[in-house]
Amino acid sequence: MSNKYNSVLYTGVTSELISRIWDHKNKTYPNSFTAKYNCTKLVYYCFYPHIEEAIAAEKTIKGSSKEYKRQLVKSMNPDWKNLYDGLLEE
Repeated sequence: MSNKYNSVLYTGVTSELISRIWDHKNKTYPNSFTAKYNCTKLVYYCFYPHIEEAIAAEKTIKGSSKEYKRQLVKSMNPDWKNLYDGLLEE
């Protein structure tokens, strides 16, 4: 997740991507990191067959540099578009 300026990055893991992104976009949890920093734009996602793999990937991403995270986003989404609407169409 990112803000409209792509200056803040948030990494998380969920088994319900569409509903979790809806929560972020609508600030369901007003005291959360994403609400505080207006991270309402889905810029990267990846699906894993097992939750343990997803958690391991999340830890790797969270422990990486901001530049690594930016390159990861660019590899899937070079224009930093909001990918949420595309998920709804699938």
